[in-house]
Amino acid sequence: MSDLFGGLSAASPPQEPREDAPLADRLRPRTLAEVVGQDHLTGADGAIGRMVAAGRLSSMILWGPPGTGKTTLARLLADAVGMRFAPISAVFSGVADLKAAFAAARDAARAGQRTLLFVDEIHRFNRAQQDGFLPYVEDGTVTLVGATTENPSFALNAALLSRAQVLILRRLDEAALGELIARAEALTEKPLPLTEDARATLIASADGDGRFLLNQVETLQSIGIDNPLDPAALAELLHRRMPVYDKDREGHYNLISALHKALRGSDPQAALYYMARMLVAGEEPLYVVRRLVRFASEDVGLADPQALAQCLAAKDAYEFLGSPEGELAIVQACLYLATAPKSNAAYTAQKAAWRSARETGSLMPPANILNAPTKLMKEIGYGKGYTYDHDTDDGFSGDNYWPEEMTPQTFYDPVDRGFERKIRERIAYWEGLRNERGK
Repeated sequence: MSDLFGGLSAASPPQEPREDAPLADRLRPRTLAEVVGQDHLTGADGAIGRMVAAGRLSSMILWGPPGTGKTTLARLLADAVGMRFAPISAVFSGVADLKAAFAAARDAARAGQRTLLFVDEIHRFNRAQQDGFLPYVEDGTVTLVGATTENPSFALNAALLSRAQVLILRRLDEAALGELIARAEALTEKPLPLTEDARATLIASADGDGRFLLNQVETLQSIGIDNPLDPAALAELLHRRMPVYDKDREGHYNLISALHKALRGSDPQAALYYMARMLVAGEEPLYVVRRLVRFASEDVGLADPQALAQCLAAKDAYEFLGSPEGELAIVQACLYLATAPKSNAAYTAQKAAWRSARETGSLMPPANILNAPTKLMKEIGYGKGYTYDHDTDDGFSGDNYWPEEMTPQTFYDPVDRGFERKIRERIAYWEGLRNERGK
């Protein structure tokens, strides 16, 4: 890593890339004005635009998907304010590299040169390594610019986050990706051999990743194509970019949250879309089924008792058929949940009952409903006065089942929707009888 930190001279514009360099490198922006898709940051009113206008940078974390320009922005920031640019990657670097970087920054500071320390994949440093940045950021030895694809609130410790702004880079939209294609065509003087529909398909296939798009453009320009390709021919020639999705990271939790909210909002179309996003990206189908089972109890409950049965049937069907045939059963369960009447009364009842159980401790149930398997237990009143409900005319005794020290509680309050409407009527019927017997 020694080559990363040598030299104390002021920052200079990046060297022109070689003619045989990858297209993405040859098209790398030379100024902040050339950056596409991040105007909310680089514009005059954006956080980066204001810092550059003031001529002074604060430490920051650039958070965004791959191919949105995090590394390029860091380099251009250093150039824009005349800082020394020192890049380091958390993937390949350790404690020794960090110490060397900080030592070089101190030497540069003595010579009157400020250092922008760019840390790519900063989330890959552990908590102790992240703490190591703190004194050098606080005393101004370095201005830290970290880049990450992971949610900083999960990946970075609170102490580091309190000393840096989090700036969010957006996935490149259709207009930004279209601009990249236009720049590539102008630089290479080679129009893409695509129909308008195929051009739109190419942009969509990039899924917001500018680097991936330019690599696809370079591939197309390197192949001798006589007639413009339509979308079908383009799909045969190029692979589509796999969606950004880490099964144990934020993308995973974002999509399962979106699925759950769409189901709760009774939108079967959106629910099916988010479920498809997860499964197409490689999510384990049984994980999705587990979440559907949970939803059936939490958000549908007894408003439609078949909801839980549908989800468990989907699990059995998937395990029996496997992929891809079994995934249709998961789709069926998803659509059933989205269109079912909703109630969280069971979920609310559980939380209230659990809270009451913790608060009341070890209260004894009333003696009349306790079994008395021994003579002693009968002598002290266990089971005395118990009424066997089936022996009454209504099949209902109206006895009290609550501890003597406790006022009867209401945990479960069914909604007036779906099957719970009937349950509500049943509860009202039993309560009416209980009140009559109590009198």
